Amino acid sequence: MSSVDLDKYFKPDLNQARKRSKNTIEELKFDLSDAHYKIGIGKTYMVQTFGCQGNEADGETMAGILELMGFTKGLSEDNVDVIIINTCAIRENAELRIWGTLGRLKAYKKQNPDLILALAGCMAQEENVVERVLKKYHHVDIIFGTHNIHKLPEYIETAMFSKEKVVEVYSQEGDIIENLPKVRNHKFKAWVNIMFGCDEFCTYCIVPYTRGKERSRSKDEIIHEIKELVETGYKEVTLLGQNVNAYGKDFQDQNYTFGDLLRDLDGLGMKRIRFQTSHPHDLDQKTMDAMRDGKSIMPHFHLPVQSGSDSVLKRMNRHYTKESYLKVLADLKKAVPGIAVTTDIIVGFPGETEEDFQDTLRLVEQADYEGAFSFIFSKREGTPAAKYIDDTPEELKKERLYLLNEKINQGYLKGNQRFLNQTVKVLVDGVSKYDSDILAGYTEHNKLVNFKGDSKWIGHIVDVKITAVKTWFMLGEIV
Repeated sequence: MSSVDLDKYFKPDLNQARKRSKNTIEELKFDLSDAHYKIGIGKTYMVQTFGCQGNEADGETMAGILELMGFTKGLSEDNVDVIIINTCAIRENAELRIWGTLGRLKAYKKQNPDLILALAGCMAQEENVVERVLKKYHHVDIIFGTHNIHKLPEYIETAMFSKEKVVEVYSQEGDIIENLPKVRNHKFKAWVNIMFGCDEFCTYCIVPYTRGKERSRSKDEIIHEIKELVETGYKEVTLLGQNVNAYGKDFQDQNYTFGDLLRDLDGLGMKRIRFQTSHPHDLDQKTMDAMRDGKSIMPHFHLPVQSGSDSVLKRMNRHYTKESYLKVLADLKKAVPGIAVTTDIIVGFPGETEEDFQDTLRLVEQADYEGAFSFIFSKREGTPAAKYIDDTPEELKKERLYLLNEKINQGYLKGNQRFLNQTVKVLVDGVSKYDSDILAGYTEHNKLVNFKGDSKWIGHIVDVKITAVKTWFMLGEIV
């Protein structure tokens, strides 16, 4: 394929995606046209999602749109009409898996030339990814990004009837699209987006470029969505945003922030309310007080720290110091006694010294985390950190990750031990894949519990007495 061919597509532009303005965000309503309602009748689809909860929520929307068009969910890759690969761009390992998936699906395209294969999500927002797909993965029919999921019906129509490749990726600040249909992956737990985008621009993170600027949904739309979930029997909702603590700070006509939203959602009838992800420098007292007072707001907080070294935090552009982070954490634990706190930590960030790493280990001990997601630094093309000198040997990074995980696992176990011989409330997710008599679910503090019980309890909140604790889960018996 020549460079002339490549230039005809609407491809991403990271320089454009970096821009931020004070322009008012437009709120649009999704409405499927009559021409698209029956396109999928008699045809099947699959949406394969990689990545975070935000990607999961996007995948549910894609499935909702396709089913509104008449498609039904397929069971096997070798016998469907549409496959959408909904991608993540946070870490290199995720991208490698996606490249492997695209390569594997080429065989199915050969078997069935009418198969429509689409690449969507965060990876599609990256310039180098789109160029690579166009040059090497000619069997991909549609490429679209995070800002234009609502245009999926048009893309399907073009690929299906005109047999033309569609490449349309918006590098913009983003709008808010309401009234999008969803096929939820869970019958009693739901994701609800309360905002989109990110303005933090951490030097290692591609998300501000792939998701656009911070923009909040209206409280009325969020309340309406959660009321509908309550009416249909959902027990737990997780509020989603790249930085939920920044919710409402973009509103120009009202003073209404995340703490206000939590208070309004508490009491709607949803048994459990969770949220992620949070940024330490936007966590305010109003949010902590709402957590303290809210009966349905769960006592678990995921508060990413990324590093315990001030010099590393500065190079990461995290907008806080170790001291200010620990102050916020202390305030949170004072406001909500007994709260379980988890975190994210990156090791091997460019320039990280042994002393920097030791600072991180000391912070883990001080913070008393009850779990963490830990990673070796992953270079993302287009971010400032991708150009930083990174001369730490890979083996040393792996050794640091191992030592960090030892500390984290001690916190996991200690956090579980405080519930030994206590009776806790567990929302039952399902049965063990190894033993149908064993049920599994999560406590209010987000602790995994396994216990014997009848499958009739799936989807219900039950009392369980904890009889034994392990590092990553607890054992109990139903009361």
